[in-house]
Amino acid sequence: MTLAQLPGFVAGTWDIDPVHSDVGFTVRHMVVSKVKGRFDGVSGEIVTTEDPTAASVRVAIDLNTINTYNEQRDGHLRSADFFEVETYPELTYTATGVRADGDEYVLDGELSLKGVTKTVPLRFELNGFGPDPYGGTRVGFSGTTEINRRDFGVNFEGVQNGIAVVGDKISIHIELEAVLRQG
Repeated sequence: MTLAQLPGFVAGTWDIDPVHSDVGFTVRHMVVSKVKGRFDGVSGEIVTTEDPTAASVRVAIDLNTINTYNEQRDGHLRSADFFEVETYPELTYTATGVRADGDEYVLDGELSLKGVTKTVPLRFELNGFGPDPYGGTRVGFSGTTEINRRDFGVNFEGVQNGIAVVGDKISIHIELEAVLRQG
């Protein structure tokens, strides 16, 4: 696998554009539905290389920016029951190297949340490279993964009428756009 064979490929260091990126999640609520949310504070960099095994990603998410479109729930998620943002204000994901898995790409990165770091594979699609109207160059990626919240010390035990309020499995979906760093 060589990324350099992709149309418009550009090797370089890319800064994540937080205005055009989205990091969201879905979790079961009361067994019967799913709640979606997102983090509005995402930053980091992506390094593309002609040798995919030398590529890297560093993403930081400000957990204070959680947004589930419900202020009361967002406040609860920031509390010690969930993210404990006073002590652990950031989630990070760091990966070095890309591997092919069939027609997909996978990053085997380290996800850190609440003082716990675990390897989490992230399946992603390279959406493409292209110029922007400001004289720069952009790249886009879409990615998905799943984690178990309890693996990261998010152990809230809410139960109502014998039903778990929050599921353990968290589906994460990512849309990243990044700008090629100049000079």
